[in-house]
Amino acid sequence: MKNNLLREILIMSKPLFNVIFLQVLFAGMLHAGAGVAQHKSLYEIDINLKVEDADIMAIFKEIEHETDFVFTYNDKFVKNKKITISSSANLGIVLEEISKKANVQFKRINEHIHVDKNQRSRNGVLESFGTPADITVTGKVTDENGEGLPGATVAVKNSSIGTITDIDGSFTVKVPEDAQTLVFSFVGYQSQEIVFTGQTSFDIQLKLDYTSLQEVVVVGYGEQKKADLTGAVSVVESEEVQKRQATTVAEAMQGLATGVNIRGGGQPGSEAQIQIRGLSNFAGRPPLYVIDGMITTANRDFNPNDIESIQILKDASAAAIYGSRAANGVIIITTKKGKEGPLQVKFSGKTGVQQMPRYDLADRDEYIEINNMAYDNAGVPRQDHDVTNDTDWQDETFQTGRIQDYNLSFSGGGPNGTYLISGNYFENKGTVISTGFERLSFRVNTSAKKGIFSVGENLAITNAQADEMSGNPIIDVVRLMPTIPVYDENNPGGYGYGSEARARTFGTNPVALADYSDRMNENFRVRGNFWSEIKPVEFLTYRLNVGYNTSFDHYQFLRKEGNWTLNQPYEPAIAIENRGTSSTLLVENTLNFDKDFGKHSLNVLLGQTYQDDKYERIEGTKRNLPQNPSTGEYYTVLDQGDQAVVTGFRQQAVLISYLGRLSYTYDDKYIFSAIFRRDGTSRLSPDNRWSTFPSVAAGWRVSDEAFFNSSLISNLKLRANHGTLGSANIGYWDYQQRINTFPTIAIGTDQHIEGAATNVQLANNNLRWETLTQSNFGVDLGFFDDKLTATAEYYISTTDDVLTQAPIAITTGNDGGNPFVNAASLRNTGFEFTISYAEAAKEFKYNTSLNITTIKNEVLSLGYDRNDIYVGNTVTEVGSPIGMWYVLETDGLFQGPEDVLNYKNDEGQVIQPNAQPGDIRFVDHNGDGQITNDDKVVMGSPWADVEIGWNFNASYKNFEFSMTWFSSLGATVYSATNSVMGRFDDNSNYQAGVRPWTPENPNTDTPRAYYGTTLNSRGDTDRWLENGNFARMKFISLAYNLPIGFLEKVGFQTAQVSISGQNLITLTKYSGLDPEFRGPTIYERGFDLGAFPNVKTMSVGLNFGF
Repeated sequence: MKNNLLREILIMSKPLFNVIFLQVLFAGMLHAGAGVAQHKSLYEIDINLKVEDADIMAIFKEIEHETDFVFTYNDKFVKNKKITISSSANLGIVLEEISKKANVQFKRINEHIHVDKNQRSRNGVLESFGTPADITVTGKVTDENGEGLPGATVAVKNSSIGTITDIDGSFTVKVPEDAQTLVFSFVGYQSQEIVFTGQTSFDIQLKLDYTSLQEVVVVGYGEQKKADLTGAVSVVESEEVQKRQATTVAEAMQGLATGVNIRGGGQPGSEAQIQIRGLSNFAGRPPLYVIDGMITTANRDFNPNDIESIQILKDASAAAIYGSRAANGVIIITTKKGKEGPLQVKFSGKTGVQQMPRYDLADRDEYIEINNMAYDNAGVPRQDHDVTNDTDWQDETFQTGRIQDYNLSFSGGGPNGTYLISGNYFENKGTVISTGFERLSFRVNTSAKKGIFSVGENLAITNAQADEMSGNPIIDVVRLMPTIPVYDENNPGGYGYGSEARARTFGTNPVALADYSDRMNENFRVRGNFWSEIKPVEFLTYRLNVGYNTSFDHYQFLRKEGNWTLNQPYEPAIAIENRGTSSTLLVENTLNFDKDFGKHSLNVLLGQTYQDDKYERIEGTKRNLPQNPSTGEYYTVLDQGDQAVVTGFRQQAVLISYLGRLSYTYDDKYIFSAIFRRDGTSRLSPDNRWSTFPSVAAGWRVSDEAFFNSSLISNLKLRANHGTLGSANIGYWDYQQRINTFPTIAIGTDQHIEGAATNVQLANNNLRWETLTQSNFGVDLGFFDDKLTATAEYYISTTDDVLTQAPIAITTGNDGGNPFVNAASLRNTGFEFTISYAEAAKEFKYNTSLNITTIKNEVLSLGYDRNDIYVGNTVTEVGSPIGMWYVLETDGLFQGPEDVLNYKNDEGQVIQPNAQPGDIRFVDHNGDGQITNDDKVVMGSPWADVEIGWNFNASYKNFEFSMTWFSSLGATVYSATNSVMGRFDDNSNYQAGVRPWTPENPNTDTPRAYYGTTLNSRGDTDRWLENGNFARMKFISLAYNLPIGFLEKVGFQTAQVSISGQNLITLTKYSGLDPEFRGPTIYERGFDLGAFPNVKTMSVGLNFGF
């Protein structure tokens, strides 16, 4: 896999180096532009300025717009001064005129122009291009208790000059004499800006920053103060995500946000399943991801370490701006950007080991004892067990995994532009043999500003490659018995997998399968966007965003000659290869008006978007591949072999949208917003393509009212919203009929040749949008100056016209699959609660948060007079949640013949006359005197009653501690793996310590072992249902920040070493490998048949920056 990855890197290198060259050239141009202005005299810069009775500060802003200069001043020298200027001259002459009329003096050094009272200069304008002299400034930065703050930042504003405080909070820094402002800052404290007038000593006491009301949250097509939010938006701290080692963003977010259900797994390259506020349709599709304004995915080829911020839009009001794409929620990700200042280099690296949880299985002797018992009870000859083998199939199949994650970034910028370049290498050697995943990624983000123009781009290039698992080794290690050897030279291919006489099983040898079935999946993705803004006036912004996302997918499968299971028919060597290309083009135009009118604040957004999605694939198959007689390797290129089969397809869909948002706030207390979006999609017929999705929301900040006077409650906001979203959860052409073409057909009396085709799938031309209508009611609370905060949400969500497939008999000629119809209706209701507390006033600092989520899912209608859907051992009925367990109920074991005869219905009929002592007694629910499928009843729900996440962070001196727990309570799950081990009618291994019923061992809930009948081994009984409750420590870490004194000696700004663990502790009564598994379908949410478990991970890490 590494050789292939290196090959791809070399292929990438040429265009990649071109991209890097262009980015560096672009960044250089940004700074070069500033340099030109710095070396021109004010009297060489032309400007046309005509104002009448204008405020002098407004004149300064106008000059800043027209040039690269920045004015600094004390308000007392310019406040309430209005002048008239009518001049078409150079900037120096204009400033002279302002100096005379306003009695001020201008001192220009490079790009800065400082305004002061005119007292020295004859013409009021001074210029300097030289480097100003440095002034040595010393001082101390302390906290609210007067104790020194080590690591606080002391910087000259709008420059790269600065330092950090030592262990006592003291600092020394050389400051240019022309510096205007010093900035003092520290995490968790309010920054202070002090006007610099030549002082040489400062004693600064910082204040704690409890409030988050001014925090800016990224919403659709813009930003909004958290205090002004009226929708349900969860903010996930990127630092918490990046502490964990995870393949995808979703996997790392578990337990960090309310209303978000995430199920992952430890398989390398696997992608977590994420649902926001339950199931809103039968498609079970993931939420919409928006990365830096680009509609895309955040799957395994996206680097989570690039993330700056994550916002989850959960309700219709928050997500309505994205219209039909937002029915499953929206996750907005903003990646890291460069910041003004000198070059910053940051490195983070983690490496760790992983362990797979294991079953407690019987060894050879225990297996033989129970297996002989099953054969004896059935009256059939015992197997001729091979007692020379005692294979531990878990040892053969599972291994110690390895995970590595390395990130390096370079960032910086100047007043007119910023840049960031980052690279990542991620590797995961799987805990199952012959599995692994590698990812190499590269990102460049730049931005620039010139007057009223701003431009920028975000570009990410990723190559990801997965060595995928064949079969299901989680089940295979149970299906194979310890008496079977790993290798057997008597079998085709030389692997052991049992025999009819000695070990009759149809389990798969996972070692053989890993050797003879090889799957590789690789994709090379380029995603990014270019944006440009024009801001002709302070309150109006036009933005163009053009995004492009393309992925080149490559799948290879090699089936070698050889067998891995009993009675397997011969198959030759086969190669299957496909290549696919997907692309998304996004063009967005938005116009944003944002202005305050006294106590009134108004924001209006108008926009239009165009999205074009394409996917095409070609696939080829060859059989009877030739083999190199010397090396044994197969020639896998598709021009080898024979019996070629070639297939392919192409798909395209277009979405056009018009959108608008109005946000109004009065007196920072009364908040109102309204959103509309009109979408048109090519996935629906022309008559039904367009639909409009509106929403309205309101909020009231009660704590700002004059009548509200509480020393306890610092913030109280009530909010409510109602909105509609749409969804077209169907394929590209599902509203059109499908045909199969024949090469030719002979028809007519003359039997002439014509082209021909047959209709193989009926279609519904009247398909329309699914519509999700949601109401959300929320309250935000803050106590003790927001040291303690709480948020509560209650929502009601109804989806109508849910797209589902209507069953139509094949006899109608419909053999291409059932057509989609708008039939069902679903409802989700839920309560979400988050409470957080932060204590930063002491040397021991900590913060903690607890989030609680409840969801109730209900089917309101299935349409077309349908009342239920049966899938496996589940039923989905009107009035109940999706996928309830529908099985036979057991009632213990028969202990003797009299128990069998006494078990009768109301009419005196013996219900199970053929049962024997030790057999399972089933409940005859319909009272007809026999056990049939009509006796099945609902026996539990796979949906959790409540899910809880708890996060705790603390620091003491140079040490930091973090811990996250996640708990799910109330779900009933089906352990299909236990049904394999405990059925006795077929040969598999058994759980260690199991004791089936015997006359000598009657006090057990395990029925008698009986081979060859399903009497006691039916899979459709409540015997395999278990309590799915669990509490898991998802993450724990201890980190040490190296001392400031040491860092200064080595030239580093920061350095940290850490040790961490994931999934180390799980509290549960579930007998399977992992209660936190991912079900195969939405109907079988709690069905565990060899689901890949979460693995335990122990890691060490190193971070540093300079």
